[in-house]
Amino acid sequence: MTRDLRKYANQTNTRLILGGIGLLYIVGGSLIYAIYGREAAITGVICLSVGLSPLILAWLALNLVGWIAKRADPDR
Repeated sequence: MTRDLRKYANQTNTRLILGGIGLLYIVGGSLIYAIYGREAAITGVICLSVGLSPLILAWLALNLVGWIAKRADPDR
């Protein structure tokens, strides 16, 4: 039985990143809501989203380049 360790590493990294972002939104949003109220929590979630958007756009661009490279050289 062979294992694809690259696939496993990519899957683990994806889960860790999504879990971290989820914690940031859930814990951060909850703390803001508990301390400052509903309006501040909404503003906080908007600010978190705007702050993470460059990272998400860079990740999407890198995945697009990887996809194009795989299509150009299917042996990889």
